[in-house]
Amino acid sequence: MNWTIHQQITIHQFKVDSVANSSVVQVGSAGSIRSLSQLYNTGGFTGPAPQLQEENPLTFVPLPNPT
Repeated sequence: MNWTIHQQITIHQFKVDSVANSSVVQVGSAGSIRSLSQLYNTGGFTGPAPQLQEENPLTFVPLPNPT
């Protein structure tokens, strides 16, 4: 038996609290979701990243509070 499903989905606000390596977000219907996890070392790194010094070189941009 085959089913054909037509959907129209309107999203006004979409909030994601956290994202991890194995996160899945599904909107609508799917016959099946198969997991796939891939990790790439595109920079050719051979060791861990160096620790940050006392003075933090990162700059933070203040964001408005969600409404």
